[in-house]
Amino acid sequence: MSDEQHLEGIRARIDSLDEQIQALISQRAAAAKEIADIKLAEGTDTRFYRPEREAAVLSRVQDRNRGPLSDEEMARLFREIMSACLALEQPLRIAFLGPQGTFTQSAALKHFGHSVSTEPMNSIPDVFQEVESGAAHYGVVPVENSTEGVISHTLDTFIKSPLRICGEVTLRINHQLLGQVKLDAVKTVYSHQQSLAQCRGWLDRQLPGARRVAVGSNAEAARLATTEPDCAAIAGETAAELYGLKSLAKNIEDEPGNTTRFLVIGKQRVPPSGRDKTSLLLATQNVSGGLHRLLTPLADHEISMSRIESRPSRQGMWDYVFFVDLEGHEEDEQVAKALTALKQEAKLCKVLGSYPRAVL
Repeated sequence: MSDEQHLEGIRARIDSLDEQIQALISQRAAAAKEIADIKLAEGTDTRFYRPEREAAVLSRVQDRNRGPLSDEEMARLFREIMSACLALEQPLRIAFLGPQGTFTQSAALKHFGHSVSTEPMNSIPDVFQEVESGAAHYGVVPVENSTEGVISHTLDTFIKSPLRICGEVTLRINHQLLGQVKLDAVKTVYSHQQSLAQCRGWLDRQLPGARRVAVGSNAEAARLATTEPDCAAIAGETAAELYGLKSLAKNIEDEPGNTTRFLVIGKQRVPPSGRDKTSLLLATQNVSGGLHRLLTPLADHEISMSRIESRPSRQGMWDYVFFVDLEGHEEDEQVAKALTALKQEAKLCKVLGSYPRAVL
């Protein structure tokens, strides 16, 4: 058999597999629509999006993956299938910290897939308000960055908001240089000041003579790159797609491990998925050793605390609240016992949500 005949045989096998995959996806979509019809007929549960269900599905996808695609890529493909099927049941409207083309929009699309409507908001409180009013089903906001630290506006907004955390997304921040010219023709680079700082070393080496201009967001930088000659923008893949720019250089950040964590906020309480986190808002009595006594129930019940962050309570001078992330779900036996003890010790103990840990 010649090489060409061998190739034709492989292509025929791919065509056959494509036909089978398409048929199975159609069957899955039909089953999802059948579930929606039953729920609507019964009128008892119209929550078509189930974070714990999707997290469990994606976890199984990764567990049974044997390559050659990576776990992350396989999960991404299944996320898009689930997103398209869910859109048949109930198209979701997702508010995010804008403008269009930001990493927060990328996080929203990574979590919900592309078969949703993403709506940019001007500020983090605006995202919360959009969800609280019912204008959006869910919101996505940044909460911490591995190099820049916590996003205080998000934590502060939780103090008065009735919304709950329904999920989390981690996004590797890979900066690209985007433009419509060749790399050696770039005279000006636009980006947010943090992105310019995170790519300073690369810019020093590759574009030492280029002018660097800080703007309000990477998305704005991408827009400017479409309107001016001899300029480029530092932004992400979503901005490149939105503004039709080509990538002149990929992964130009100086610290390749730069990651941002985002929270999905909504109104629903999420049942256990088996791989969960619980976030709390705590305030201690203003006495000596108050914080130590506040955290003692966690140690007594062997609950792992993955993060603690203090913020001014805005209720009085020198009063602070603490944001704490725990491993486990509030319905887990040991976590429930710890929370009961915490509520007896704390001046304030508010469960912000139990939710599935981020998929890759």
